[in-house]
Amino acid sequence: MADKIPVILDGDPGHDDAIAWMLAASSPMLDIKAITTCCGNQTLEKTTYNALRICTLLGIRCPIAKGRPTPMVAPPMTAGAVHGESGLDGPKLPEPEMELEEIGAVELMAKIIRESDEPIQIVATGPQTNVATLLVTYPELKEKIRGISLMGGGIAYGNWSCAAEFNILVDPEAADIEFRSGLPIIMAGLDVTEKALIFPEDFERVRAVGNPVAKVVAEWLEFFYKFHRELGYEGAPVHDPVAVTALIRPDLLEIRDMHVDIETKGEYCRGMTVGDMRGGSTAKPNAKVIMNIDRDGFADLLVEAVKTYSKEV
Repeated sequence: MADKIPVILDGDPGHDDAIAWMLAASSPMLDIKAITTCCGNQTLEKTTYNALRICTLLGIRCPIAKGRPTPMVAPPMTAGAVHGESGLDGPKLPEPEMELEEIGAVELMAKIIRESDEPIQIVATGPQTNVATLLVTYPELKEKIRGISLMGGGIAYGNWSCAAEFNILVDPEAADIEFRSGLPIIMAGLDVTEKALIFPEDFERVRAVGNPVAKVVAEWLEFFYKFHRELGYEGAPVHDPVAVTALIRPDLLEIRDMHVDIETKGEYCRGMTVGDMRGGSTAKPNAKVIMNIDRDGFADLLVEAVKTYSKEV
């Protein structure tokens, strides 16, 4: 087997962040070097506590650091209506078995990247605050970043406003820095993640695996589905794992090279990811935008992932 891809996982867990990290930790293709947290789905304190509990459940042993408490420019936003008061409501999780690093997220990212013999892949499933701050603060490290696979945006529509997806809307200035950086970007936006539906029958397939991680993942899916069912969804749109899938099973995805700009000024369209669908821009593509997914294959991938965890926590 080829060498594993070294990755930093940055997110605001969040049910779908947690499932994305479960998928990443299960894969023999990825080597998790660090986990960093940002505010988004809930406050930074809550998302950081959630990250520690998730890592304890999954047996992830790597440095974990807390990121910036607010976006780069705007006041913070949270999504408690979707993820609950804790940001990860639902099943009971173990208390953390590890301590946070004394340094912050951006400093930890820089340390990991600087000391690595190989370029580091960043998987960012929350607002892009930490990653953009890294790029601004340590521009000399850019050449050691393999790329950024992110969940955020939507070419066709938004979900937190008519134009903008939540992760990008929270910190569009950060996303703008990323998309202008020249780094290889994979964008898993609403165009694909709204098709990454996990149905109730899939929840039962996960639960039937029978280990503690499978049980928790099934309950996370049920909690996430409960909110979306009231909006008319047939299943739970499991957004964030698509950003991991792009690295380990790109054959499940339809990907299009595209130039994407981030709207930071608009009164009605702030946070919009403006994709050049018609080829009218003179700018070269700056992102690989995922537009479709093999839903059945994606569901199978999650089921197989929970099988890799032991019968004991």
